[in-house]
Amino acid sequence: MIAPQSVEASAAPHISISNVSKTFHTRSGAVQALEDIHLEIQRGEFVSVLGPSGCGKSTLMMLLSGLVPSSQGQIEVARHKIDGPNSHIGIVFQQDVLLEWRSALQNVMIQAEIRKLPVEAARERAKQLLEMVSLKDFESAYPKELSGGMRQRVSICRALLHKPPLLLMDEPFGALDAMTRDQLQLDLLRLCADNAMTVFFITHSIPEAVFLSDRVVVMSPRPGRIEKIVNIDMPRPRRLAMREDPQFIEYTRELTEIFKNLGVFREEH
Repeated sequence: MIAPQSVEASAAPHISISNVSKTFHTRSGAVQALEDIHLEIQRGEFVSVLGPSGCGKSTLMMLLSGLVPSSQGQIEVARHKIDGPNSHIGIVFQQDVLLEWRSALQNVMIQAEIRKLPVEAARERAKQLLEMVSLKDFESAYPKELSGGMRQRVSICRALLHKPPLLLMDEPFGALDAMTRDQLQLDLLRLCADNAMTVFFITHSIPEAVFLSDRVVVMSPRPGRIEKIVNIDMPRPRRLAMREDPQFIEYTRELTEIFKNLGVFREEH
């Protein structure tokens, strides 16, 4: 049984985002993507960021990764200021970005090659990760021989090969069918628990955010601001049946009402 994730209130946050704003300068003028973001995430937390398209969710993730600089404010991860690419993370995008000429195992091993990890130990871990997501029999398969869900499993394994303490995920299941999405959510929760990671997860799906998260950060329409943070007080390990629980339904209702009040959802009368 997987123990519930726990955080100590006295511990320094794993992620600290202070007074962060981001403005992009385009040919048609300045576009403010994020405005005055303040957020702390404790080590081991699973935090989802939920909001409408264009609210700056992906921009915030890119700031955390260090691949894009903020226009204002400061971001720290494990007490280190982020002022350039952060190599101590794993990233998974909506598109799996696998190399078509490499097998599943070889795609996972890209991390070992880039980071110059000991080859045999990395290969053993890669095989273990693939087995954990039911791809043991597909190590030698090429991406064109894999379904969309299988390709995304390979992508997740690749992101976890170097045992990152922080995993950033940008709508990784958004392009998948409902049943595959359900299974990958379960796979992800198991992998995260086994690897004791902090997870920053971007999604458009309210039920997905509730099912996966310890907290859900609700973003306003652009410029993105944190409208509310909802604590998801439900036991782990999470089971699919919990989506029928009255408490789960109440969390989805609460989040839906927030977006109605923001004008994101409009119902005809």
